Amino acid sequence: MHMAATLQRSLESAQCQFDLVAHPHSASSLESARVASIPAERLAKSVILDDRHGHYLMAVVPASRHLDVGKVRKGAEAWQLTSEATIASLFQDCELGAVPALGEPYGMNMVVDPLLTRQQDIYLEAGDHESLVHMRMDQYLKLVPRAEVCEICQ
Repeated sequence: MHMAATLQRSLESAQCQFDLVAHPHSASSLESARVASIPAERLAKSVILDDRHGHYLMAVVPASRHLDVGKVRKGAEAWQLTSEATIASLFQDCELGAVPALGEPYGMNMVVDPLLTRQQDIYLEAGDHESLVHMRMDQYLKLVPRAEVCEICQ
């Protein structure tokens, strides 16, 4: 199991209580939920967006749902999905496709769907395709104090 160094530092700095959950290799957050035998609505999926001007936003939705990019606005401008090459450069301590639902330590704002924040506990990618971080929701919210909560799912 490998945890992204940025995630580990953030958990330690916020003094969060968490468990690391190992699972068979998976290629997507929905598959991670399935192979780890956890409810997909409790696994936070990160979607990285950009505004074409060098600003990034992490949208966090349950693995069981899809992001509605149209619900995420920046003034009159809409956000777009960020390319995989750019995501790899932004999250250098993570495997592609295993980005933790933790934007602030990576220098980006966050928006989280309330379908996640209403859960008692949450799972997030640990930075690789074989482990998840599991924590109570109050611990997660302590980790992302500036995250905006608004409906962004389809």
